Amino acid sequence: MKKLSITPRALALLVAASFAAGVTSSSAQTVPVPKPAPKARERDNAQNQMPPAEKPITTGATQQPPPTPVIPDPRRNVPANIFATFDANQKAQAAKVSNYLSSLQQLSGNFVQVGPDGSKTKGDFYISKPGKVRFEYDAPTPIAIIADGSSLAVRDRKLATQDIYPLSQTPLRFLLSDRIDLLKDTNVVSVTADDVFISVTIEEKQALIGTSRLMLMVGAKDGQLKQWTVTDPQGYDTTVAVYNLDANKKVDPGLFKIDFTNYSTPPG
Repeated sequence: MKKLSITPRALALLVAASFAAGVTSSSAQTVPVPKPAPKARERDNAQNQMPPAEKPITTGATQQPPPTPVIPDPRRNVPANIFATFDANQKAQAAKVSNYLSSLQQLSGNFVQVGPDGSKTKGDFYISKPGKVRFEYDAPTPIAIIADGSSLAVRDRKLATQDIYPLSQTPLRFLLSDRIDLLKDTNVVSVTADDVFISVTIEEKQALIGTSRLMLMVGAKDGQLKQWTVTDPQGYDTTVAVYNLDANKKVDPGLFKIDFTNYSTPPG
């Protein structure tokens, strides 16, 4: 594993990009043995088939234990082929993920994160469309991620500071849009499926930041969001797995308010 020297301030943008990335904890647990990501399938030209939208599934009242995040094989991040195409099955799988994301209006649950330095942390998250999300880490980590529909704040309660970013500049918009067609609205470079996961990888190129990737993974059987992995321009992965999902519980609007008065902006 690569040895990193990470500070919350230095990786604030990565934090925003992955909902909760790059934050280390003094109580971090040992990372489980990584499992390889599904291998890419061959692609050819075909017409897109959009299946009907599916109703979001919830786990109900039964609380599930934290899952073991699937750590993707870092060798998967090969340069994208600009002439790549997808076959009918891949298009159908991407459409299934698009319809699932579009059907969600609110979502809450728990998450477990594996950072690029191998640290493992947990917490709770809340989503309300359009554009609102909150990720709250379990103690002792003092970080919270809050998006109010237009801005995203990376807040450090211990230092009473926060970094503010436009929501439009983070991959959050892909999960927080009212409706999204991944193949049309994003630069999809990979669609794979096996008996466990459907995986869609999106690539973004930004002039000042570089090229990053977001890999979304949903369950092949239940169609629910399972995890995502953000790869930063330096090639470091942050994986966030979600569980105990509830798409019916009403989320308090106050959770998404950014406090601009009690928190200062770090210099630089």
